[in-house]
Amino acid sequence: MRLCIIGAGYVGLVSAACFAEMGNHVICVEHQPARLAALQRGECPIHEPGLQVMLKEHAGSGQLSFTGSLVEGVRQADIVFIAVGTPSQEDGSADLRHVLAVADQLGQCLARPCLVVNKSTVPVGTCEKIAQRINQRLVRRGLKLRIPVASNPEFLKEGAAIDDFMRPDRVIVGAAEMQSAELLQRLYSPFLRNRERVLVMGLRAAEFSKYAANAFLATKISFINEMAGLCAALDVDIEQVRRAIGSDQRIGTHFIYAGCGYGGSCFPKDVRALIKTAEQQGFEAQILKAVQARNATQKTLLFSALRQHFGGYLQGRVVGVWGLAFKPGTDDIREAPSLVLIDALLAAGVQVQATDPAAMAAVAERYVDAIGRGQLRLCESLYGCAQGADAVVLVTEWKQFRQPDFLRIRASMRMPVLFDGRNIYDSAELSAQGFLYHGIGRPVVGHCKVTAA
Repeated sequence: MRLCIIGAGYVGLVSAACFAEMGNHVICVEHQPARLAALQRGECPIHEPGLQVMLKEHAGSGQLSFTGSLVEGVRQADIVFIAVGTPSQEDGSADLRHVLAVADQLGQCLARPCLVVNKSTVPVGTCEKIAQRINQRLVRRGLKLRIPVASNPEFLKEGAAIDDFMRPDRVIVGAAEMQSAELLQRLYSPFLRNRERVLVMGLRAAEFSKYAANAFLATKISFINEMAGLCAALDVDIEQVRRAIGSDQRIGTHFIYAGCGYGGSCFPKDVRALIKTAEQQGFEAQILKAVQARNATQKTLLFSALRQHFGGYLQGRVVGVWGLAFKPGTDDIREAPSLVLIDALLAAGVQVQATDPAAMAAVAERYVDAIGRGQLRLCESLYGCAQGADAVVLVTEWKQFRQPDFLRIRASMRMPVLFDGRNIYDSAELSAQGFLYHGIGRPVVGHCKVTAA
């Protein structure tokens, strides 16, 4: 098929590469000149395992191309995907300006039958607005053409997006016409040869399903984090509790790992948007508000634990931070727990040494002043990050951080204190190697005398 994807962001790029992989001719429209130029040079602007190789291969073969012209993009398209951002507004609602602007532009430039599909995460009723805006403009242009609009929300995990797209556990299609649903089913059929996982439903149900899925996963995270807080008060190890409840098939093991909070571009934004949607309907979203509040508290726990360990005096201390991206496998730092920690450490007068396999450039751009005055230093390795530190804090559980040489690290630190923000380490093993270990919802293990800064 001939596809046009509007927006070369995370969702748009992954979708474009994967559709091209299956033999479709894909043209991706990007309005940001710098990003467009990079893509046309064969450079991938985001860190996603496997994406750079796919983009290079299919751009080289002609299956995938990039343009800044919407007219060019839609000229021969059978399906046009909208994949632009819907960031949070100040009141928490989703900002639909980009989505609706694209709808207006499509109404001005479409001249042949096609299917418009929204992939952006949007509140219930948005696809109806998109269809109305497109078709009203077609009427004003005197065209006897009606463009159907469908919903096809994405469910991609950053760091595993290619695999998620190529082997989806489900494909949700929201459509008002059977022809639209059938066309999308044909498009996705190569991805679902082993099992049929297309769920066809109404437009509004498809739009809501995306929000409900992310809100439920965020709820699981906040629930286990709340249990971890109670475990800490009761001298119970949350890791033992996690294994106990995770063995119940009704609960399962996914998203019940206690930690220092969730971040990223989806969970925080979508929980806020769903709360706002509830308010607009006069509905009290009590659970979602609690999820949001727990996550905000969770992001402050590592700093609170550091401050308590050092008796409330952090001025002049040196703290190493392992992991800056909101999760492993990405360079995305949007709403990352690391930022909350670093902001608090800098405000307390701490010398921060930080490292991350992918997110260093994004952090350098955010903390220009702190780096300039020498209070924040970005290190190439976790060993350099621990050098001379009074404590090291693991924030993002990259594979590179899972089994380092702890004897080397202990020897290089000023005080061998480790705060495990993701509970990935064996507390008894670290204690045996001379560390004082702090986890999330776990008993403190080991001993370390606090010396002056």
